Amino acid sequence: MKSKNTNPRPRNGNSRSMQRAYAFQVLYALNFMPGQKALEATFERFREDISADKQDKDTFAWSIVLGVWSNLDKLNEIIASYSKNWKIQRIAKIELTIMRLAVYEMLYCPDIPLKVAINEAIELAKTFGDDSSRNFVNGILDSVAKDTRNGKFGINKGF
Repeated sequence: MKSKNTNPRPRNGNSRSMQRAYAFQVLYALNFMPGQKALEATFERFREDISADKQDKDTFAWSIVLGVWSNLDKLNEIIASYSKNWKIQRIAKIELTIMRLAVYEMLYCPDIPLKVAINEAIELAKTFGDDSSRNFVNGILDSVAKDTRNGKFGINKGF
């Protein structure tokens, strides 16, 4: 059994995986303090916390944060439609945030393959979630990815 990363904060802000983990943490915090002012304040607070790896609003992390935030209602609607027997309000905030991020990448980031979005989400679930998080996240995202590949969302994207 793998142990969880005890320091999930990104150490090197240059890789997309690290930027994605940073974006996840900002988005997760926004579950508890919504609003446009909170968006920028939370991003800034996290940026200050990792001062060695300055993040700014020209990064992949900011584009993900802003993209998820701007499409929150649509992302929630999609996730809810795939989470059978689970109301969106009952899904744990960690898993919900990971799925929002991954569904955003699947539908709105043409340069990110479906498989990459899923794999990165599973890695976030391993780091931030509990033992059942990755299976739950993977099940829903796999269904979204299959429908995306089959054209349900009006985009042409492969695995």
